[in-house]
Amino acid sequence: MSATMRAAVWTGPDEVALRDLPIPEVPTGWALVKIAYNGICGTDLSILHGTHPRAQPPLVMGHEMSGWVARAGATGPAAGTLVTVEPLISCGECRACRSGNSHVCRRLGLYGIDRAGGMAEYVALPPAVLHPIPDGVDPRTAALAEPLAVAVHAVARSRMERGDVVAVHGAGPIGILTALVARHEGASEVVITEPSPWRRDVAARLGFTVVPDGTSMAETLGLRTDGEGADTTFDTAGHPSVAAQLAATTRVHGRIVIVGVYKAPTALDLQAVCFKEQSLVGVRVYTSPDVTRAIGLIAEDALGLSQFPTRAFDLADTGAAFVAATHGQDCLKVLVTPLEGKADA
Repeated sequence: MSATMRAAVWTGPDEVALRDLPIPEVPTGWALVKIAYNGICGTDLSILHGTHPRAQPPLVMGHEMSGWVARAGATGPAAGTLVTVEPLISCGECRACRSGNSHVCRRLGLYGIDRAGGMAEYVALPPAVLHPIPDGVDPRTAALAEPLAVAVHAVARSRMERGDVVAVHGAGPIGILTALVARHEGASEVVITEPSPWRRDVAARLGFTVVPDGTSMAETLGLRTDGEGADTTFDTAGHPSVAAQLAATTRVHGRIVIVGVYKAPTALDLQAVCFKEQSLVGVRVYTSPDVTRAIGLIAEDALGLSQFPTRAFDLADTGAAFVAATHGQDCLKVLVTPLEGKADA
């Protein structure tokens, strides 16, 4: 193994550069992972633009990772095992951690934000965050396990019931994955609203009911629920215009799940929440069992993720990858790969 590796390094607002860095030092008991693919998400975009409150340059970004164990840790998967990464860093001391809820640790961090991540050839990680991927799963699809775990957690937190009419605001990666999981869990219909024509088309091709351009979620749901509204509503958009309509488009005793992360305090019709006795639930990331569940859904091909549009860029083209992720017009998930010959033409 060479003493150096290629890595995409965020060096400051809107600046990312390909650098040769030393292969990471591997702490005692940890593992070294050879990266296959790393997905770009909205958090990475905020880091790139210099607006993330914790990330500091220089930083190797990336927390949606798949790869192979190059050097096994004291415990965990053996060398050569394809894994995905649960990239959460918790303190182990706060009340959330002590009560078994380390995913909402008071001081929660992530690899790729608070420590080096997966936009490189190698990353050093503790074995506890490595999840083996079953044989037969493409490493490219395995990189979707982390965002899929967010959707799995959101649907579990919603306590939706079989036969529910589900509303999803936003047809980005998390919105589509949430819709797929909700349908798999028994939703009778999933209605999606999305401003992007291309993403609306993707949602329609996947078999979801799409709010037509020029109409509203309220109008579309009204026709399907006799004016009652959705049984369960997922806000994956995190936009104030969406927050303003969540209570109005959800039925009495319905469930509202906030999945998209709002950047600032946002107005919500709490009077309607009270009068309809609705449940309002927040979602931050996911638990370790959610990651396991996501991997199972991928291994079973339960969601048809072969139809989930992705595009892979070589590590040397990370700048172009961020442009594609920002525009979001020809893929739902942009991936970066250090593997020769694995980028899309």
